[in-house]
This record gives sequence, C-alpha cells and structure tokens, in this order.
Amino acid sequence: MPATESNFQRFVEVGRVVLLKSGPQEGHIAVIAEIIDHNRAIIDGPTTGVPRQAFPYRHLTLTPLRLTKLPRAAGSGAIKKALEKEAIVEKWEKSAFAQRRASIAKRRSLTDFQRFVVMVAKKQRADRVHKAVRAAKKA
Repeated sequence: MPATESNFQRFVEVGRVVLLKSGPQEGHIAVIAEIIDHNRAIIDGPTTGVPRQAFPYRHLTLTPLRLTKLPRAAGSGAIKKALEKEAIVEKWEKSAFAQRRASIAKRRSLTDFQRFVVMVAKKQRADRVHKAVRAAKKA
C-alpha cells in the first residue's frame, strides 16, 4: 500500500517548540525534551523561565518551530545551547503566531478611551481609502 501524504504539519516530537496554554507560565514557550506517554511530555524552557516538568498535551499548542538534532531526554544545558544556537526565541518573536498573540493582548489591555481612539483612526483610514479608490476609478 503506498504511503499517502498527511494533512498534519506539526507533530509531537522531541525538539518541538510548544506554547503553554495554562498554568503559571501561560503564554511562554518551551521545548519537548522527552515523550512520556500519549497524554504527557517532559518540557523545558531554560531561556524562557519554564522549569523542566511533565505537562499534558491538552495544555500545549504545537508551534511550527523545532530544534534539529536534539537527542531524547536532553538536559537543560543542552536544550539551552540548542535554543541559543538556532535563535528559536528570536524566530518565535518574529513569527506571525507570536505577533498576533501580542496584538490581541494589547487590544485586551486598552482602556475605553483608547478603544475609542482606535475606532476613530479606523474610520479615518477607511474614508481615505474610499476617496483614493473613487479617484482612481475616475482617472
């Protein structure tokens, strides 16, 4: 039977960078150091403030980032060196995934007046766009 292409792009694997969805380090990233079973993995984030711990998959989000050539059950020192060598934290901060989360957090922290200012700015921008489109159609 021929192998078929999978629809899945991200897999639970040693070296996969994950985003924590719950707990005291919610929103931080870590690396899967070892797979325990079908429900949990050992994660470690020596550069992001996440201590080495067993964590359930249901509280993790798999990211597209991955450490290459990370051995199974690698210690915190090896993970830290690999993270710094491959500049994973910088890649994460530049990713659309992280930037979207940051913009959502910023929107949630706005005051009522700041939300009003954003609304007025959006209306002004839309008005300029409509005028430019009308002018382009006439020309």
